[in-house]
Amino acid sequence: MKTLILLRHAKSGWDDTVSRDFDRPLNPKGKRAGRTVGQHMRTLGLAFDAAVASPAVRVVETLAQVADGYGVAIDPAWDRRIYLASATTLLDVVRETDDAAATLLLVGHNPGLEDLVLALVPDRNGNLERNKVEEKFPTASLAVLHFEIDLWADVKPGSGTLIRFIRPRDLDPTLGPDT
Repeated sequence: MKTLILLRHAKSGWDDTVSRDFDRPLNPKGKRAGRTVGQHMRTLGLAFDAAVASPAVRVVETLAQVADGYGVAIDPAWDRRIYLASATTLLDVVRETDDAAATLLLVGHNPGLEDLVLALVPDRNGNLERNKVEEKFPTASLAVLHFEIDLWADVKPGSGTLIRFIRPRDLDPTLGPDT
């Protein structure tokens, strides 16, 4: 069995005057959400053998905050293809994972991550977690998928089971949308 953990970067600062989207940093709420998600990952005992991430500043900073909350440094392979990638490109990255890794943490952006979950998890009546993803995959959210396979290359649309979907607001209501 293989497990795929998808993490969307935390909330970034749109008010920052960086010249490129790639360079946008996290805002204070995003930093807090990253630490909170990391703490929750530790509480759940959610571990991974490999990590691959977009090198965008907001992803790098998200991983630093998640690691702070998780209590262990996270040293991913940085893959430029993940920056604003489509679900198809993200699936290619997943399929290229070394089969020695049972669990992969993939950290990136939307809409690619949301689209990837929706492609990999069948749309069955009553799948509340999938319905939440379909509604929105908010910043700093985490999706955990299981696959009954031995090789990452065998991951295909409709073959996954969404085990959990965690939004920051589920952990701390103050991390939810501003009203």
